[in-house]
Amino acid sequence: MPLLSPHRKGLLITFIGGLSLSFDVPLVRLSGGSAWQVIALRSIMTFAAALLLWAVLRLFTRVRPQLVPGRWAALAGVFYGISTIFFLGAVFHTSTANVVFIIAFNPMFAALFSWFFLKERPSPATLVTMAAMVVGVGIIVQGSLEGGHIFGDALAAGAALLLAGAITIGRATRQEMGFVPLIGAILPAAIAAVFAWPEGFAMPDPFWLALDGVIMIPLAFFCLATGPRYLKAAEVGMFYLLETVLAPVWVWIVFNEVPTSQSLVGGLILIVALVGYSLWEMRSDGVAERQAT
Repeated sequence: MPLLSPHRKGLLITFIGGLSLSFDVPLVRLSGGSAWQVIALRSIMTFAAALLLWAVLRLFTRVRPQLVPGRWAALAGVFYGISTIFFLGAVFHTSTANVVFIIAFNPMFAALFSWFFLKERPSPATLVTMAAMVVGVGIIVQGSLEGGHIFGDALAAGAALLLAGAITIGRATRQEMGFVPLIGAILPAAIAAVFAWPEGFAMPDPFWLALDGVIMIPLAFFCLATGPRYLKAAEVGMFYLLETVLAPVWVWIVFNEVPTSQSLVGGLILIVALVGYSLWEMRSDGVAERQAT
């Protein structure tokens, strides 16, 4: 009997990915670069790290991963690439809490896409969680309308939509897509380099951006893009919410940036919904395993 079932393996992989992703925003902000500088350099580093990892795997192991396994994977790579521009743009146009809380819409979009395109009907627990998320994000956006951050919030929502589309493609094809979001980074790198060129690429603390682009982001997206091989799209999307929970904590510790009361209320609703969903799914998995034995 294997140590980990495919489902539990998927949960572990996506947990590692979500935890790594939670360090993205604070590392970006520590670098001190402008939006286009950050998008260009982080994406170039991520793309280079992907090629290096791919070469090492092929030279020193029997693993022969494909960088982009087919046209559907290429489309997913485009979605990942554009979502990077939207996400990092949002970081510079609204609060960190708002960005990561709105990205929490990702699993709702993923569940809806899977329902419509893949005929994977969401469980009652998923539907209840999505309803709670709509309420939570609505409270956050209401606060942004008053604070003038609606453009940044819209970028974050666009990033969530694109990520959900990429996850759904991975779920539909069941292909190995660990490298797809990393190779897709070449798209934002090329676009952002054009806009960053006039001001140059020097920034106060490039070490933090290198840590993010070379290690944290490749690890996060490799794991999260691998997750749909073992889990439903909505489940994978839920692990993006680790960033929702942890990123504001890291930013509060490092920058002393306290979220607004509306962001906290909306975020608390999202977190409670996530915890409730996770507990329900774990209970359901335990019941199914007992029935199978």
